[in-house]
Amino acid sequence: MAENMTLEQNETKHENPSSLGMPDQEKVIAANALDAFTAGKYEESIKHLEHLQELNKDDYKIAMNKAIADFYKGGQSTTGTLKQTLMAMKNKVHTSVEDIDGLDDVENSLLYYNQAIIHYHMRQYSEAISIGEKLYQFLEPFGMLFAQAVCFLLVDLYLLTFQPEKALHLLAVLEKLTVQGGNKNSKGENANISKDGAQKAEFVAMIEAAKSKMHQYKVRAYIQMKSSKACKREIKSVMNTAGNAAPSLFLKSNFEYLRGNYRKAVKLLNSSNIAEHPGAIKTGECVRCMFWNNLGCIHFAMGKHNLGIFYFKKALQENDHTCAQLGDGSNGQSKKFTGIPMCALLANKRYELLYNCGIQLLHIGRPLAAFECLMEAVQVYHSNPRLWLRLAECCIAANKGNSEQESKGLPSKKGIVQSIVGQGYHRKIVLASQSTQNTIYSEGQSAAIPVASMEFAAICLRNGLLLLPEHQQQDAKTENGSKTSSQSGSTESGSENSDACSGKGQETDKFLSAAPSSPLRKQEVENLRCSILACSAYVALALGDNLMALNHAEKLLHQTKLSGSLKFLGHLYAAEALISMDRISDAIGHLNPDNVTDVSLGVAPSEQDQGLDKGDLDPVESCESGKQTPLCYPSSVSSARAMMLFNLGSAYCVRSEYEKARKCLHQAASMVNTKEIPPEAILLGVYLELQNGNTQLALQIIKRNQLLPSTLSTPPPDTRKKPVQSFQPVQPIQMPSSFTQVQRK
Repeated sequence: MAENMTLEQNETKHENPSSLGMPDQEKVIAANALDAFTAGKYEESIKHLEHLQELNKDDYKIAMNKAIADFYKGGQSTTGTLKQTLMAMKNKVHTSVEDIDGLDDVENSLLYYNQAIIHYHMRQYSEAISIGEKLYQFLEPFGMLFAQAVCFLLVDLYLLTFQPEKALHLLAVLEKLTVQGGNKNSKGENANISKDGAQKAEFVAMIEAAKSKMHQYKVRAYIQMKSSKACKREIKSVMNTAGNAAPSLFLKSNFEYLRGNYRKAVKLLNSSNIAEHPGAIKTGECVRCMFWNNLGCIHFAMGKHNLGIFYFKKALQENDHTCAQLGDGSNGQSKKFTGIPMCALLANKRYELLYNCGIQLLHIGRPLAAFECLMEAVQVYHSNPRLWLRLAECCIAANKGNSEQESKGLPSKKGIVQSIVGQGYHRKIVLASQSTQNTIYSEGQSAAIPVASMEFAAICLRNGLLLLPEHQQQDAKTENGSKTSSQSGSTESGSENSDACSGKGQETDKFLSAAPSSPLRKQEVENLRCSILACSAYVALALGDNLMALNHAEKLLHQTKLSGSLKFLGHLYAAEALISMDRISDAIGHLNPDNVTDVSLGVAPSEQDQGLDKGDLDPVESCESGKQTPLCYPSSVSSARAMMLFNLGSAYCVRSEYEKARKCLHQAASMVNTKEIPPEAILLGVYLELQNGNTQLALQIIKRNQLLPSTLSTPPPDTRKKPVQSFQPVQPIQMPSSFTQVQRK
């Protein structure tokens, strides 16, 4: 960020005049170099530094300041060169940030800080945090400016990596530093009455700017924690200090968005004057891009997906326009970090926007377009298991077709008749067939080629499972995290250098990174594991890999916290795999209607991805429409049990137990609404009547397209008494249509 660079330049240039034991002549030259640098006269500053370097050739800090002056002279566009220069200096003094263990190494802290700044702008957040946390341990020997610079850098890094608790702890430390600095300044003024009034005003303005920035950081932290009360209090402070500026209105809009006040959030966004923003070249942020993205997030949460994708496309256009202005095109310059101002390296939000577009398109029902967007995003966020699941869902939806095409070969209303051949005595009825198992989706090409095929879906799901932590490891991590928190709690009040900045707190153990969206909590990881296993079982069935499908289904059923909908699907998939392997007895156990006790989707609001649509452009996957049950999914326990009975009848039919199959079929038909009987149930009824010798009744079932009681044979008395009702129109075993909604965690 631009403010980090300002602090960096001041501190690095203050190093020379503050060095102890420096001759008076060198102090004067260093002061002149600093004044020239502050005034923007970089060539003059470089000349002073070269003269200073002739007098003192052994001090590497002079060379570092000269490298920074050259960097500013070139418009801050040679970030890669500066990084290599600083790395060479670090190797020359033979120090490493891991070796900082005492005050003797503190004199090299400015070198480490400058490296952390470069890591930050290159999005190498882990390296920057590692350096910043080491520097945080030695703040006391430095002045207030450098302490603030380190703390603000760490706060920004913690918020970018979704660690709001650590950020709030550092903000509390920053408040103490600011108060102490103000007190020292007032005492100094009393001692020195002749102090320049301009310096006093500048110091007061700097303190006020730091306080305003701290309030904004607190709002961002509370938004990530979804703490409404604390966030509301800080929002008032932000509005009082910053007024109706674009950042404060964006923060307030985000707050209203998380509270569900979508119309008010849109109104606040529209009231922000984004035209007054300095631009991405100066600030590193494209406010227009954020504006359209936030509108897309809000309309996505409102369920207006077509409007949402319209706004996301506008955001992509603004982002591409900004990148073209910065020179960050497709010529590969961005990879070398040359030709682009360092503060603008973070301005490109293309992959975050593509992630948002992909999720939005998946909800609209355009899986192929969503697949293209997510495939581009996964090149950057390849360690996100949820993103791999979304790619697999795109493949499933693309091969499944829409709800009207699911019954291809078995039209629902005109029944199951495909054609009629012959006339009179030789008249024959040809029934439709729906044999789609063991389909080769990508014949003649490798499954690893990124196309929307079921084979590639299997690879995506395998990647997602491998990225999830194992149960035992995760439990052990949670236990270690709780021990760490209990031990650090006793010492936190006595020392500012608590475990909140040590990188060993319990927060890193509780969450699984899922950039660019919010990290996954422990329960969300388990929910994601269940969704991936259910998808894997379906894909394996579609590919004819029954053994692997059974393996995934059994793993799914053994999960400790399993939603009713996925438990229902797990039993169906396991049963289909077992039937395909001719293990009918085992399949019948899975098809017991008593196994179905709940068919809820099991998605709690707290477990959804709430998009933080502040300037950080955090992608959204929160899905209110995802709570709606798909049309082809059983809406009640009775419908689900009827589906189980229908499949149970099919299993009995395969085992030639036709009487049991007939009972299951008619019992299922009595449990669902009329005029909704699926073609598969009619086919089963026709087959059973033909096996029983009731040809005329089979023809009547085909003609009326509904199940009829067996009147031409001698069925059990209770079968005649049951009313003839229709059945839920669902493909019972291979039912992919629920995935896009069921697995939206």
